[in-house]
Parts: sequence; C-alpha cells; structure tokens
Amino acid sequence: MMEQLRAWSRKNSDIASLPFILLAVILLMTLATSGKFLSKGNLNAFASQIPELGLLSLATMVVMITNGINLSIISSANLVGVTMALMMTNWASDGMGSGMIVLIVLVTLAVGLLLSVFLGWINGALIAYVGLPPMLATLGTMLLYEGVTLTITKGFVISGMPDIFVEYNYAKVFGVPLPLLTMILALAAVAVILIRRPFGRTLYMIGSSETVTQFSAIDTRKAIVKAYILSGILCGMAGMIMLARFNSANARSGSSLLLLTILISVLGGTDPNGGFGRVIGLTLALFILQLLTSGLNLLGVTQFITLALWGVLLIAVIAYRRYSESRHH
Repeated sequence: MMEQLRAWSRKNSDIASLPFILLAVILLMTLATSGKFLSKGNLNAFASQIPELGLLSLATMVVMITNGINLSIISSANLVGVTMALMMTNWASDGMGSGMIVLIVLVTLAVGLLLSVFLGWINGALIAYVGLPPMLATLGTMLLYEGVTLTITKGFVISGMPDIFVEYNYAKVFGVPLPLLTMILALAAVAVILIRRPFGRTLYMIGSSETVTQFSAIDTRKAIVKAYILSGILCGMAGMIMLARFNSANARSGSSLLLLTILISVLGGTDPNGGFGRVIGLTLALFILQLLTSGLNLLGVTQFITLALWGVLLIAVIAYRRYSESRHH
C-alpha cells in the first residue's frame, strides 16, 4: 500500500501535496474559528457557492491546456444569465399555467445553451482563424460581451424569475444540492473527454506544440475552436446557476472570480504554457481555495485583502513551478 502511494506521488508530483494542503486548511480554519468552520450553516454556504466557481475554473482550464486563456468567462456567464433573465421575466407571468411556464423555462435554457456555444465560437474563431493572441482576443470579447450586457440592462438588475426555475437552486438529489451535482457531473464529463477521447489528447498535443500537432495531420484550428466552445458552454452553465441562486442577473455578477479561476487552474497543476492539466488537480485546488475563502470570511477578513492574497498566491505558485522546472533541467 505504501509503495503504491509513493508511486502515485512520484507520478503526480505536481498535485501530490494538494490533499495534505486541503486537510491542513480544514484543520487550521476549524481551530481558528473555534469550530464554526464546520458548522452546518457554513458548509451549506460552501456547497451553494462552489458550483459556479468550479464551472468557471473548468472553463479556464480547458483552454489553458492549449496554451490559451479565456478572459471573457465572467462576461460570457453574465451575458447568458441576463439574456435568460430577460426572456423569462418578459414571457412568464403570474396568471400563466404551470405547463406554459415550464415550456418558457425550457426554451430559455435552450437559448442560453446556444448563446453559450456562440460566444465560445467567437473566441475560438478569433484565435484559430483570425490569428489573434488568446489574451488579446478574449480581452476584446470580454469588453464586448460586458458592453452588450450593460446595454441590455442599462446598468440595472433584472430579477423575479419563475419559481420553477429558482427551485433548481434548492432542489436536492440523494441529499446533494442540484447545482453541486451539476458541477460534479461537468467535472466528470470533462475528465473523461481529456483522458479518454481523441479530442482531449489533441488539446494536450496543441498545448505542447501546435506546430508538431499540425504535422500529425490534425486540424488544430478546428480543435481550438471546439475547446473555446466547451469553455463557453461551461461559462453558460455557471451563468444559469448564478441566475437561479441570486434570482437576478446583472452585468457585474462574479466580477472578482476571474483571478480566482486562474489561480485554481494553476494551483491544480495546469501549466499556463499549455500541454498539461488534470481535473483531479483542479478539483482539489477548487476545494482548497473555496474553503480558504469561507474561513477568511468567518474571520472577518475583507474581500479586498482576500483578493490581494490570491494575487500574491498566484505569483508564488507560478514562481515556484518555474523554479522547480529549472532545477530539474
């Protein structure tokens, strides 16, 4: 047994320390908050907050594997959420029958999914076919999507979704909140794609060397577009979950999460230069950072100090990785 653990640790040196860091965070925060950290209320808050962060982090990871970046994840999620909110609040009314409201919600979900695909396709097309660097392309679309969202909302909040849609946030399956279950299924699906499917292996190859991958008779441009479409779908799912959780949508929801998703991806072992990244590492990093956030909130640490801490941590993690790589070379 011990030999198997050592073999796993050697094979997964990039994430081998994460389970121990997770346990240390739980123990430290429990002691620092005099047990409040493990209270039912805090754990429920943790379960309700983590789904959108998990989906957005996954959206970041799938393109980072290709040596890309998606800075438009938050604005994409908000544009999808606002579009869906506008449809439901305009089409559904109190006097309608439940069957008609269900139909409106289903149509809205379908439109949200299609919009997610379209927003991801725009990012992928700009990078793969126009030839824009991923950072500049998605910075441009981030501003574009945010501008469209602000134009739609005029800076106001759209609220008052149908009860049947909001109920999604409170529904449970075998005791597991449905939004959390949605995130778990998305993590599992992406893990299968990356590990078992040719498309996943292609993404790793592109991240390692796009030129070499092209010589292997693989259409790298098509694969890159698909990666950004997948990222867009995950962003759209996050937007839908935020809409159900807050029962409202606006252009600024989740604006502080972008840095956190990048940090989670990098801390979880995803190489910012592409070619490597695993869902198990991202999942562990996701739980570590969300638990830290919950603990710091209980300790009364302000959001601004927490954000600065994430920036320092991101720099430290990248610097440590670069130092480790230079030692091995």
